[in-house]
Amino acid sequence: MLGLVLVVLLGTAVLLGSVWAERLRVAPPAVLLVLGVLVGLVPALRDVQLPSEVVLLLFLPVLLFWESLSTSLREIRRHLTDVTLAATLLVLASAAAVACVAHALGLEWGPAWALGAAVAPTDATAVNVVAPLLPRRDITLLRAESLLNDGTALVVYGIAVGVTVGTEHVTAPHVLWLFALGYGGGALIGLGAGVLVHRLHGRRPDTTALHEQALLLLAPFGAYLVAEYLDASGVVAVVVCGLILSQRWPRTMRAEVRVQAQNFWAVATFLLNGALFVLIGVELDYTVRTLGGGELRRALWTALAVAGTLIAVRFAYYFAVAGFFRLLRRGTARASATTYSKRRLTVSALSGFRGAISLAAALGVPAVLSDGSPFPDRRLIVFVTAVVIVVTMAQALLLPYVVRWARIPADTAVAQEEWLAESVSYGDALAALPGLAERLRTAPQVTEAVRHYLQLQADAVTQRCRTPPAPPAVHPQQLADDDTALRLALLAERRAAVVRLRDAGDIDDTVLRRLQRRLDAEELHLSQDEMEK
Repeated sequence: MLGLVLVVLLGTAVLLGSVWAERLRVAPPAVLLVLGVLVGLVPALRDVQLPSEVVLLLFLPVLLFWESLSTSLREIRRHLTDVTLAATLLVLASAAAVACVAHALGLEWGPAWALGAAVAPTDATAVNVVAPLLPRRDITLLRAESLLNDGTALVVYGIAVGVTVGTEHVTAPHVLWLFALGYGGGALIGLGAGVLVHRLHGRRPDTTALHEQALLLLAPFGAYLVAEYLDASGVVAVVVCGLILSQRWPRTMRAEVRVQAQNFWAVATFLLNGALFVLIGVELDYTVRTLGGGELRRALWTALAVAGTLIAVRFAYYFAVAGFFRLLRRGTARASATTYSKRRLTVSALSGFRGAISLAAALGVPAVLSDGSPFPDRRLIVFVTAVVIVVTMAQALLLPYVVRWARIPADTAVAQEEWLAESVSYGDALAALPGLAERLRTAPQVTEAVRHYLQLQADAVTQRCRTPPAPPAVHPQQLADDDTALRLALLAERRAAVVRLRDAGDIDDTVLRRLQRRLDAEELHLSQDEMEK
């Protein structure tokens, strides 16, 4: 019964938190964290703890897989140096700085390094908070950093915990082997999983869309399981698997499967991501109640010091790396193509949110050492990590104002590439039309009707790409909005007419559902265009 109560409360909190965040115009995770603390005050849930396995095995594979499917591999390749440095050097610097601060505040070196490794990586799903605010290049770099830096942090975390427990011994070859196994092994497993899933996908002609959805859902869990079993990085395996499929499936995935996948994964990631931040609030409430008065004050000061250290290190890293590359590329062609605006760097530095991986690492700290004694300061590590997540997510409240202050230029590259893709696709379709019509033995009048339709669409795309010589009397955006509103209103009239015929008994429910699917597809197409404007 307790599990059902928790599920209902989590779902309610996610729903209400999302609605309230939209009305208050604040980042949803900030509201969800507060609601999580309130949920933790429910008497029946006061002793509920979140097992680290739930985050690592249930939440993380799904969220990372969808993020890797949705990111841009081209942008990652284009900015591979920046992404690699952020995923390795920045994580190591953050972990080291936090370990030094924590040790200065009374933690032993082993627990201090474990804490540093837990809070060093940024969270891929939390980065979505700023996705609507930033250009594609900036948000892609932040996502890529968050997807890949977990591998570095988890290797450092494993070494720190192993040394403290007494099961690891630090040597340079051993550390290098762990990094090679984590990244190299995880990448190979992810590559193999992606190729295998792609080959299984659509292999049989009688495969249904539901079968392909099940295969898509199993992919991240399978890659993660194999990687963790072989002591490689499950996070890297899931990310690589998602990136491989993101490049291969546009060629083979059917439209029906793609639409179902978008809808299913949108709902799944919304619920999992929201529930995760609520659970972080629940865990924070539980940890506060388990700490004594003096220990709580020490933990709070430690948490604020660690959060401040992470923010300072991130600022120092971004400005130092930008200065280094500015000097390195001075006088070259790349120097003029690279932007190192201080305001833009400030936005990136403030976007270092922590989330799922940090909480899972903190909760995964073992309770006892190899000799049976308690792990030093384990409760403090969990509390500090939870507070760091809250503090870094609080930065999302400031980011809209910082982005406006930064005056980042509008990103027109996406619209230009979209116009290019549409123009080329219509041009290729028109060029292929005669040959296809002959091969399919299409009636001439049908061929001409299709050619006329394609030519109208191609002309419309060409017209959108042109820059008008003078501002028109009515803004083009207003005309587009009016067109969409009118089409949606006409769809509503058509839908009402179909329902009226069903109610009068003139058509069957089966006919109603068929027509509704067509009308829904048209409405979704118009609504999607409206959201992307």
